[in-house]
Amino acid sequence: MERDHLPIVLPVIEKMRLAATDNVLDVGCGSGWLAKRMAGLVPEGRVVGMDVSDEMVRVARRGSAEFENVLFVSGEAEEIPWEGNFFSHAISVESAYYWPEPAAGVRELFRVLRPGGRAWVLINFYKDNLHCHHWGESLSVKTHLLLAEEWAELFRGAGFAQVEHERVADPSPSPE
Repeated sequence: MERDHLPIVLPVIEKMRLAATDNVLDVGCGSGWLAKRMAGLVPEGRVVGMDVSDEMVRVARRGSAEFENVLFVSGEAEEIPWEGNFFSHAISVESAYYWPEPAAGVRELFRVLRPGGRAWVLINFYKDNLHCHHWGESLSVKTHLLLAEEWAELFRGAGFAQVEHERVADPSPSPE
């Protein structure tokens, strides 16, 4: 996943403007590759990686023993196992369309972010992207194929202000 997603994640990390003391939540952290990358950017803060898969959380924990400011927990976006108003930033890379109830997941992001906190949700599987529509048929779990503006409305409905969506160019070559 790191190799595939890194070209779109790196520009977003720059836009996040993380400070040394920030606390960051990585929703759908998988093997923990992004949480570990961000840990070096917030040496006095904390990065919490969360995934619905207990197995992925175990993999992430095994691969991050040397990081003192990284913690991995099991949980679902609709019920984030963390106190409210804690995180300065939240990020989710290619997992939001898997959330059983995306609106509930977005409300939970808002709950765990401190006032003024920011969420960054990277989604390539969305209705405006005509090249991805067939993906849903090949996936073994239910997905939500929404318009970019529908995602934005979920964020506005949860209480987020200054909601924007933009395309991040992926320089990776496309397979045939």
